[in-house]
Amino acid sequence: MWVFRNSVLNSVPNSLNGRSKNVSVRAMSDPSARPSLGITALGMYVPDRVVPNAEFEARIDTNADWIESRTGIRERRFATPEQFTSDLGVLAVRNMLERDPQALQGVDAIICATVSPDALMPSTAALIGMQVGLVGAAAFDLSTACSGFVYGLSVAQGLIMSGAARRVLVVGAEALSKIVDQDDRNTAILFGDGAGAAVVGPVPAGYGFQEFVMGADGNGGSSLYLRCVAPTLPGGFDMGDSVGMNGREVFKFAVRVLGESGAQVLAKSGLTSADVHWVIPHQANVRIIEAAMDRFGLPMERAVVNLDRYGNTSSATVPMVLDEAVQDGRVQDGQQLLLIAFGGGLSWVAGTMKWWDGAPSLKPAQTAGVSA
Repeated sequence: MWVFRNSVLNSVPNSLNGRSKNVSVRAMSDPSARPSLGITALGMYVPDRVVPNAEFEARIDTNADWIESRTGIRERRFATPEQFTSDLGVLAVRNMLERDPQALQGVDAIICATVSPDALMPSTAALIGMQVGLVGAAAFDLSTACSGFVYGLSVAQGLIMSGAARRVLVVGAEALSKIVDQDDRNTAILFGDGAGAAVVGPVPAGYGFQEFVMGADGNGGSSLYLRCVAPTLPGGFDMGDSVGMNGREVFKFAVRVLGESGAQVLAKSGLTSADVHWVIPHQANVRIIEAAMDRFGLPMERAVVNLDRYGNTSSATVPMVLDEAVQDGRVQDGQQLLLIAFGGGLSWVAGTMKWWDGAPSLKPAQTAGVSA
């Protein structure tokens, strides 16, 4: 498992708009010397079309109650035939801008986490940037499936700390209904479409990201996959033409790595489970979340869950569930968050952060427009 240790800089910016420079070796092992970087804006979007479990009963050997009891999912959203991943990402960013018109000020890099890109090239990140006023910003896609958004946060942090960027737009967006076989009982019932977006930049001292832990194991590639150019994985495993999954193996993997990576990142942060106000988990299956919470010794009430309404939106789940918890007032200023996710690769990621609500889109919906 690879541990991302927050590199730090000799000179911390004097203002929240400063560009980070000059990596300090001393500060790399001194958390108190690290510049504070975190989320400075949020937005999300889900398509209008609601697809309840009952819709699958006519074509798949299943029923609505069975789906909900096994997964926790009641419904999900599907994009229209004319909507693709970049469209969903753009709408998530526009939602952010509606709540905070200055949210993209100073953004000079874009990361889009997705496994359902509009195209292999141009990048979906570049297509999003073109439509939200960020032409000229560095832009690239990141492919670690459901781990992608939290991976993206750590990459964004690294870009800023290295001086390569001032602020980074990180988007998790998926149009999974386009790539899932809707007649496959193993996958069709699980996935939905949606997008979440966040800006990463300087935040006040004491807030923001603390540590990230990331890893991947290609030996598990045949448990969750989607082909591109090659018809088979190394070793000859045939991937077929749509998303494939070995549900039993993914479930066992997820329960193990969420617990292990979460425990590791808490230890690296000098925290215990008792310090965590909210766990922000990837939304794959409620039973996986329950098992992870049990490993942390925390009640389910401390996990933020919305997969009952949106299903598994892969890289979009974490930003979407975080944004909903911010909007409804659950996540509040100064609270300790634990972000955990797993995905194709097989991959995993966990991160700790102290929440800052000092920007308009980071406040509860009913108070976002009220000045202090």
